[in-house]
Amino acid sequence: MAGDPASSRLAVSLCGIPLKNPVLAASGTFAYGVEFESILDLDQMGGFVVKGLSREPMDGNKPPRVWEAEGGMMNSIGLQNIGVRAFVAEKLPALRKHSTPVFANVFGYAIEDYCEVVRVLEDHQGVAAYELNVSCPNTKHGGIFFSSDPELLGQLVSEVRRIARRPLIVKLSPNVTSIEPLAQAAEAAGADALSLTNTFVSLAIDVRTRKPRLGAGFGGLSGPAIKPIALRMVFQAARAVKIPVVGLGGIATGEDAAEFMLAGATAVQVGTATFWDPRAPIRIARELDHFLKQENIASAASLTGALEWGKP
Repeated sequence: MAGDPASSRLAVSLCGIPLKNPVLAASGTFAYGVEFESILDLDQMGGFVVKGLSREPMDGNKPPRVWEAEGGMMNSIGLQNIGVRAFVAEKLPALRKHSTPVFANVFGYAIEDYCEVVRVLEDHQGVAAYELNVSCPNTKHGGIFFSSDPELLGQLVSEVRRIARRPLIVKLSPNVTSIEPLAQAAEAAGADALSLTNTFVSLAIDVRTRKPRLGAGFGGLSGPAIKPIALRMVFQAARAVKIPVVGLGGIATGEDAAEFMLAGATAVQVGTATFWDPRAPIRIARELDHFLKQENIASAASLTGALEWGKP
C-alpha cells in the first residue's frame, strides 16, 4: 500500500517530543527495541516503548504465559525483565544510535521502586520520556492497585514527578469502574500525558484438564477484541483532561489508528499486532498516511479530538 511513515502529514508532537509519525510500538510487545533491528528500520518508527523495567531483574510467571483467544490474545508474562541497571548497560547504548524516540516503561510494587528506576534512568542519555505502568498492586498498602485508587495514584505520580526531568506518561488500566477520576488524578499530580488502555483481566479454561490455560491463572486480554472498549475509554479520558492521551488497544490498521485519534488521542501504540506482523507499527503508519492522502486531510494532528459526537 502507498504511504510513507516519514511523510510530513504524519508528524506530531507528544509532550514536546517530535515524532515522525504518531504510531509507537507498545511496551511488552517490542522487547527493548534492539532485538528488532534485523527485521525493520527502527529509524522509520514514530517511537517505541521498551519492555517494563523494574528495580531488580524479574523472572516472570510460570508457563504457559500466552494463550490465543478469540479476537486477540491473553498473556501472563509477569513483567519479566532484565532490570533497569542491565538495561542502561546492555541495551541503551545501542538504542542511542537511532533517531527514534525511546520511551522507558517503569513499574514497581511500592512507590520507592518506581522512584529508584527513574533515578537510574535520569543518569543516562537516550530516553525521551517515561511511561509509568500503574497496573501493579502496592504491597505496602495491602495490595491495592495503583491504577484503581485515585489518591494512591496521585501519590505515586507526585513522587516520581519530583525526580523525573523528562516527560511523564501514566499508563492507565481499564480494570476500573470509571476512568475519568484516575485520569484527572494523574493530571493533577503532574503527569504530562496519559496512555490507555492496558490489558483487561481475563480467564481461559481447559475443560479437559479443568485447569486455567495460563500458568498464573488470570491473564491480560489484548488485541482486536478489546478495541471498542479501549476506544470508548480513550474518548472519555481525553474529554476529562487537558494533557495529551496516547491510545492503544487492538490497533491493527491505519484506520484503527485514525479512530483512536478522532476519539482524542495525540498518538497511538501498537501491541498485539506485532506478534503476527513485527513490522506492524511501520505498516500502520503507512496505512494512516494513505488514509490522510485519500481523504485529503492535511495532517494526522488534525484528527485528534475531531470526532463529531452527537451530530446527526
